[in-house]
Amino acid sequence: MQYKRILLKLSGEALMGSRQYGIDPERLQEYAKEIKQITDKGIEVAIVIGGGNIFRGLAGATSGMDRVQGDHMGMLATVINGLALQGALEDEGIPTRLQSAIKINEVAEPFIRRRAIRHLEKGRVVIFGGGTGNPYFTTDSAAVLRAIEICADVILKGTRVDGIYTSDPEKDANATKFDDISFDEVLKKGLKVMDTTAFTLSQENDLPIIVFDMNTNGNLLKVVSGENIGTKVNI
Repeated sequence: MQYKRILLKLSGEALMGSRQYGIDPERLQEYAKEIKQITDKGIEVAIVIGGGNIFRGLAGATSGMDRVQGDHMGMLATVINGLALQGALEDEGIPTRLQSAIKINEVAEPFIRRRAIRHLEKGRVVIFGGGTGNPYFTTDSAAVLRAIEICADVILKGTRVDGIYTSDPEKDANATKFDDISFDEVLKKGLKVMDTTAFTLSQENDLPIIVFDMNTNGNLLKVVSGENIGTKVNI
């Protein structure tokens, strides 16, 4: 295997499947099976999920809601998604722990770095909910922060697109895909990979990012095996 310990970043919208909002049980089951394929190979897996399928704080703020209040609602949405994914993973027989940056002791452990690492060493999947625990930070930032804290080898950003393109491939038929690209090139070309805070944090800590299509069966296993799937961003 190319990587021993990974952090998988999933968007909340990815959990909607074909629905307009909420959580699609079939999509959850698909993701759980994909993750099982790599845990069976001994890969240590941590996961951060967004909450956009339930509530997005920034969207609430543009509608007149207090931004801090909205962001806290968004953090709670990521815990809901984390609980759903935890259930799906455990249905596949994968031991899983949900850790939250916000104290919700009845449903999730508090985030404790050493405990998270110990869970990973014991073969448990660790889901990090509650973002960073602070407003104004996205789950992209939470993903990079947690990946650095647990000494992950790479961030795998699972999307519905198979990599980074010169422009949006869903809108531009002439968009071309990058197999590899440097952090500096991404910034110079103005390409959207993660929000600026998350991307800069990843760059400063030499943490590579791979953007790939999570919705194609077997892709996650191919990525951790080192196959040329998606787009790799590195120094």
